[in-house]
Amino acid sequence: MLTEAEKEDLRSFFGRLARHLVRVLVPGAHVFRRDEPAGVASGVRPVHRAGFEKRGEIIRLVQTLRGGDRPKNAEHEFDMVSVMPRSGWEPWGLFRKPCDGRVQDNLRKWRTGGLRRLSADEPFKDVIEVAPARGREREIAAHPSLKPQALMRQLVRAALPFGEGRILDPFMGSGSTIAAASACGLSAVGLESSLEYFDMAVTAVPKLAQLKVNGDTDGEHGGLRPVGEAATRT
Repeated sequence: MLTEAEKEDLRSFFGRLARHLVRVLVPGAHVFRRDEPAGVASGVRPVHRAGFEKRGEIIRLVQTLRGGDRPKNAEHEFDMVSVMPRSGWEPWGLFRKPCDGRVQDNLRKWRTGGLRRLSADEPFKDVIEVAPARGREREIAAHPSLKPQALMRQLVRAALPFGEGRILDPFMGSGSTIAAASACGLSAVGLESSLEYFDMAVTAVPKLAQLKVNGDTDGEHGGLRPVGEAATRT
């Protein structure tokens, strides 16, 4: 749907954002960028040119409503034709600011450079199967692109391997990332230009953070045991 000029505007915007991020993040800090399957390749270049290393993709397996439709206004004529495949996955680009020396040196000095494991026996994986936000989450935060706590708690926990540092979400929306950080005992800051969504986040963040998700047991959140100090909202 976007024109070439609009696509270039987006690439320029994310290039500027990446240049600001690489300037202020510590060595080894990770950036997770949610993308669309069709936009993965074009989204990598401006971030890579800013100085980040591409570390792969986190693939969220999720059945969405996008794609699979018959030709518009000719659905009956071409009832066995889909214009494009229905999406069954959502990519999150994973980037890292170059480490200061070896990874182990960076971990000792800057407390980052790697991703927190699920356990001593199980690494963080690049495929996560999580359904869309529904039910109580939707009641709390009626944002059109609300990300489920079951996903966001895994990402924020992985981003800070020792539970130290701070999560930044520069496109906070209704606060799902900030809520996930709070649920995991991590410090976080969110930025949002829409006053409507900012006000929604102020109310939604503490409620989302208190939700139990799949795998919760005995005070754990999403199977994740809180670490560090509780987050404060700025």
